[in-house]
Amino acid sequence: MVVVLSDFIPPAVRGRMKLWFVEPRPNVFVSGIKDSVADSVVEYLFSHCPSNSGLLVFQRTNEPPFYRIRGFGDSRNKIASFEGLQLIFEKIAKE
Repeated sequence: MVVVLSDFIPPAVRGRMKLWFVEPRPNVFVSGIKDSVADSVVEYLFSHCPSNSGLLVFQRTNEPPFYRIRGFGDSRNKIASFEGLQLIFEKIAKE
């Protein structure tokens, strides 16, 4: 399974993603493609999206913790690794 969150995806790439993904909300894509195909699709996204796309990709793996998080471009969220787990840090707005 692959889940892609983005801030912006060019129209040509968005159209291509419709081959593999369902878009339940704007800029949220979900797919049940196989792991071997998922790697190719993610590399396609990283090579064809601009840096302002803010991609955040959640991908299933066969090794614990059974997921991998990858980011590309300027994103509001930061990916960190803590004792083998990947975590997402979100910026908290100051009151």
